[in-house]
Amino acid sequence: MRADLHRTRQRQARHSPRAERAGDELVVTKLDRLFVLDQGIDTSTAVGRLFFQVIGAIGEFEHALMRERTMDGLAAARARGRTGGQKPKLSARQIKLVREAYDRRDCTVAEIAADFGVTRQTVYRALKKAETGAAPRV
Repeated sequence: MRADLHRTRQRQARHSPRAERAGDELVVTKLDRLFVLDQGIDTSTAVGRLFFQVIGAIGEFEHALMRERTMDGLAAARARGRTGGQKPKLSARQIKLVREAYDRRDCTVAEIAADFGVTRQTVYRALKKAETGAAPRV
C-alpha cells in the first residue's frame, strides 16, 4: 500500500506545474486532482465515514459554485443581447420563400431543402414556424 501511495504522489508531481520559486503556490481547483481518490478510504470506521462525507460535501459545493458561475455568465450574456445555441439555418425571408415553394407544390421538400442547402427536417421546421407565426431567432 505504501508503494502505491508513493507512485501516485510521483505521478501527480510529474503532472502538476512546478512551484520552484520561493512564494509560489500550487492551487488545486478540484479535489479529484488531489491524490485523495487514489487512496483507500475505510468507510467502516467513523473517521473514514466522516472523511468520505466531507469530500462529498465539498464536491457538491464545488458543483454548486460552478452552476452559479455558469448561470451568472449566461445572464450577463443575455444582458448583452447574446443568445445561446446555433444560428438559424434559414432567415425570415428564406422561410417565406420555403413556404411559397411548398404551397405551389411544384417541387418536393427534398428539392426545396437542396435549393437552400439544408435538410428536409429543417424545411419542415421552417414550415411549422411559418404556420405558427413564430419569428426565427436572430
